[in-house]
Amino acid sequence: MKAAVCRQYGPPDVVTIEHVPKPVPGPHDVLIRVRACTVSSADWRIRSQNMPYGFGVAGRLAFGITALRQPILGSELAGDIVEIGAGVRHFAVGDAVVAFSGAKLGAHAAYCCRRADAVMVRKPAALSYETVAALAFGGTTSRHRIVAGPTAERVGDLRTLVDMAVDGRFTPLIDSHSTFDEIVAAHARVETGRKRGSVVVTDLQSQKD
Repeated sequence: MKAAVCRQYGPPDVVTIEHVPKPVPGPHDVLIRVRACTVSSADWRIRSQNMPYGFGVAGRLAFGITALRQPILGSELAGDIVEIGAGVRHFAVGDAVVAFSGAKLGAHAAYCCRRADAVMVRKPAALSYETVAALAFGGTTSRHRIVAGPTAERVGDLRTLVDMAVDGRFTPLIDSHSTFDEIVAAHARVETGRKRGSVVVTDLQSQKD
């Protein structure tokens, strides 16, 4: 499958598009064909290790001392479930979903494996893949810190955000759209610090997937 791979810390051009093995879902996992994802400020900070003051050492310990342990960045995505593990009961092949992987990353790829009990909910037909992909990072962070507090239930947060987007109470701000082949430029846009809203990436599939 096609994936944006970051094998070393550095500027946007350390990210390269490669073909890597497609994930194989375990008994409690779902395999998602990614339709849209984002490049967030978290991706910039992890890739560059440009951390807030006092978090530099913690960042290296969390993500890798000399190189990223998880070379595929991206924490929020929207797509379609194409395969499920034998133990999965609450999702089915064909479900359109939005998922937030947090520090587990892995969204910048044509396919992404997630546990069925992860932060993931079904995508309503009324919302585009691009819109729901832009909901999770900023929205769940705001609810986690401001509304729900530190015991916060992020699956519930994500479901609430999706419901709010459906009825018009919340519309995610999208700064720009990029194709997957333009993901280095998307990283560069985020790194300027001048983006207003989410930098959304689409067109993650290829004939070799």
